[in-house]
Amino acid sequence: MLHAAADSLTPVTLELGGKSPTIVGRSANVAQAAERITAGKMMNAGQICLAPDYLLVPEEQEDAIVGQIKQAAAKLYPTLLSNPDYTSVANERHVTRLNGYLDDARAKGADVVEVNPAAEDFAASNGQKMPLYLLRNVKEDMTVMREEIFGPILPIMRYRKVEEAIDYVNSHDRPLGLYYFGADQTEQRQVLDRTVSGGVTVNDVVFHAAMDDLPFGGIGPSGMGSYHGQDGFKTFSHARSVYKQPRIDVAKLAGFKPPYGTATRKAIARDLKV
Repeated sequence: MLHAAADSLTPVTLELGGKSPTIVGRSANVAQAAERITAGKMMNAGQICLAPDYLLVPEEQEDAIVGQIKQAAAKLYPTLLSNPDYTSVANERHVTRLNGYLDDARAKGADVVEVNPAAEDFAASNGQKMPLYLLRNVKEDMTVMREEIFGPILPIMRYRKVEEAIDYVNSHDRPLGLYYFGADQTEQRQVLDRTVSGGVTVNDVVFHAAMDDLPFGGIGPSGMGSYHGQDGFKTFSHARSVYKQPRIDVAKLAGFKPPYGTATRKAIARDLKV
């Protein structure tokens, strides 16, 4: 029975999502970064595992980035309610959940910015579409900063030095994706070397998952194992090792068999040197 159960087991990889951060460096092209972040966040109304979950931006660039996100949203989605390109939230339960995040953030002092290019009346709609909401002045104790959002809400945090952004990422669970925007190669290397995530896209979001030759998966709370391409083949295959002993008695020559003596002492001395 145990043998049969063991034979039925198959390799497993888990992709578990999480809060994927986006770090905008001071050397980033702000307009380009804002458009790509907006496209990634509003894709499927934020209901994808790799959607950018929150932004970390230089404190002096926050206003400019917010303004560019608004412009990008208007360019990509001039209207929302009747626009077939913009997706509804999955069901009423998740609409309630997301509105609860917004209510909690407001109550704790966040500035909630509704990005609604055509000034449409969502309250009068009986559908489940939500506009994009930007949250400014967020705090760590807000629910939106503790739970994976999975919807069209984007918190924005400020930093003075990029080290602060890196430290914030490292003080939280390992994310499925991490995104960095900037032309500063030294800073880019710093972000890549000092953070841990399932994958990274530089100067865009989500795209590392679309590259079939790159392994895709999480780490720690964001998942285990990886798949896609050759890595997926290895993950879901069992590599069975086979060793054939030659005619010569290797174990005896190596001193692995008693009576132990000179060959054994030489093997031990050799191993200790290694």
